[in-house]
Amino acid sequence: MKLYIKYMVSLRCKMMVKDELKKIGLKYASVELGTVEILEDITEKQRKDFKANLKRIGLELLDDKKNILVEKIKSVIVEMIHYADELPVINDSDYISNKLGYDYTYLSNIFSEVKGTTIQQYIIQHKIEKVKELLLYDELNLTEISYKLNYSSVAHLSNQFKKVTGLTPSFYKKIKKQRDKNLENL
Repeated sequence: MKLYIKYMVSLRCKMMVKDELKKIGLKYASVELGTVEILEDITEKQRKDFKANLKRIGLELLDDKKNILVEKIKSVIVEMIHYADELPVINDSDYISNKLGYDYTYLSNIFSEVKGTTIQQYIIQHKIEKVKELLLYDELNLTEISYKLNYSSVAHLSNQFKKVTGLTPSFYKKIKKQRDKNLENL
């Protein structure tokens, strides 16, 4: 049986969900971002306890089909951007559609209805977060980051970064370095 969990976006979330499953005595086959495959039927009491325990740690057990689908879309995007070594070569809409087995227009309409934003805007937000992370690691230059995240050019990445954050990538990096230096001097 599959359970769907909202706000589950990190490895730490996966660990916390595993702990909660153990607490209520449920055996699981897998715990992935946004989903849990349990090996047995869940009683109403276990479901209620699990839901309450998840809420306490900032997660939410989903029951509504639209919300479940939106969480699946978000999980695919998070995995694609934050956990893949390289982004897929096909365009985002085809990737998401193929991964979930639904027409992209249908997915896009459901996502916009539930979240009040587009899938593309959600992807851009996560790409910019990944750019910030890569800038702070200071292992890749902007050209390499642009290539890694499938931007058509460094200029496109820079423009999108500035539109979302209000800062250029280089200024963002400079501010972060200055903040780190100030913290060292305390």
